[in-house]
Amino acid sequence: MSSELAHVNIATMRWPADDPRMDGFYDNVPAMNALAESSPGFIWRLTDAEEEARAATLFGDPRLIIALSVWESVEALEQFVYRSAHGGYLRQRTSWFEPRQGPNKALWWVEPGVRPTIHDARHRIEWLALNGPGEFAFGFSKHRIKEAG
Repeated sequence: MSSELAHVNIATMRWPADDPRMDGFYDNVPAMNALAESSPGFIWRLTDAEEEARAATLFGDPRLIIALSVWESVEALEQFVYRSAHGGYLRQRTSWFEPRQGPNKALWWVEPGVRPTIHDARHRIEWLALNGPGEFAFGFSKHRIKEAG
């Protein structure tokens, strides 16, 4: 494989993390992380709590959370996101997160072994919001940009 797929997903919590209304989300995070890590095609995910906390500052919203990961392919990521137990969890997202203006996720190709940063993630989401899907950043769609090479 000549490249790997980087993925960022951001969301703005409806309430602070310690609010009991967020328990349904936070109670399931360990299981969803374990599911991702055991999924075919999974390569890496951001696990640094300090770096995750910096994402809120970087994006300018203290209620923002970020998921940043690398996968072997779009198909592997789609399988986890939509067709595993994660899909049911995803369908409940409006219970915990506010609707977002603009993209809440971005995908892009990276060289094998490259691990994206939260700065990379912000740049890709902002670019996608301004320019729409292209080689620099894209989303899940039938018209996604295919891996080069």
